[in-house]
Amino acid sequence: MKWKLTAALAGAAFFAAAGTAHAEGELNIYNWGNYTSPEMIKKFEEAYKVKVTITDYDSNDTALAKVRAGGHGFDIVVPSASFVQIWVKEGLLLESRPDQMENFKNVDERWVNLDWDPGRHYSVPWLWGLMGTVVDTSIYKGDINTSAIWLDPPPELVGKINVAPEMTDVMYSAIRYMGGKWCTDDKEVLKKVRDKLIEAKPKWIAMDYGTIEKFASRDYAAAFYWNGAAMRSREQNKDVRFGYPKEGFAYFMDSAAILKDAKNPDNAKLFLNFIMDPENAAMISNFAKYANGIKGSQPFMDPAMKDAPELNVPAEFQAAGEFLTTCSPEVTDIYAKIWQQLLK
Repeated sequence: MKWKLTAALAGAAFFAAAGTAHAEGELNIYNWGNYTSPEMIKKFEEAYKVKVTITDYDSNDTALAKVRAGGHGFDIVVPSASFVQIWVKEGLLLESRPDQMENFKNVDERWVNLDWDPGRHYSVPWLWGLMGTVVDTSIYKGDINTSAIWLDPPPELVGKINVAPEMTDVMYSAIRYMGGKWCTDDKEVLKKVRDKLIEAKPKWIAMDYGTIEKFASRDYAAAFYWNGAAMRSREQNKDVRFGYPKEGFAYFMDSAAILKDAKNPDNAKLFLNFIMDPENAAMISNFAKYANGIKGSQPFMDPAMKDAPELNVPAEFQAAGEFLTTCSPEVTDIYAKIWQQLLK
């Protein structure tokens, strides 16, 4: 994107002042449920005299469909890495140039030059983590570092397993479990994946969100879920443990971005700059129990997170994890058809 000199200077002036500017009005954030720190939002509201409204969604697909339909009224969305390029290519995001904002200097270098947002022209780090197995070890005492927990579950867990209804993550782990690679279009592998998922589903109790409370009440004995939620579950049920599937597991990073048709773009830019401040990023992490991508946030984070087993991948499993790329539309369509068969 080429800016005229006057526009560039005006933008630079705005971002330089972002740390001290006082705004007013509204900001509407569309984010994953139970994922936004109330403490951080209150701090932003008081700093800029902006009324913030949070609307929850439960999946990348839900968020994308809602915004595609129009008439949503949201300013900010928080898509996962494997979806950002879809949002960009469909013209749904504003090229807000976070890389020119005052607090961009705090973004960890590993999260700057990314395939899905090179140089961070559209998005700002929110939180990152991974998906694996969550098990109540008072019920099952065997190996939890395997996707067999939910794809070929042991008798103790049958009928007590929840699987997050997130197509990309479920398909990724099932493909790896069946010996395939992500974005494969191998018909033989995908037939095995489909058959395995359909065979496993009757052994699950649910495909739902909200596992934290269910582990606390011991309604769930296992889940295929995210690591931050696993830590929050363990805080309420001491027997909960998180497993790293040796067959393969997916890392994620969710990033905040401004919608192209945002009604409050200036307040949205203030917010992106705000969450790149180390102390504010730590508030997000402390609430949701995931790592963030901001340097200098560690001193402000909950000490319990530093050595939490859910947030520190053991050396023996590190090679099994990878960040998901965006598959071709053709491959994505195949996966979506398998997903729809699973949901029937």
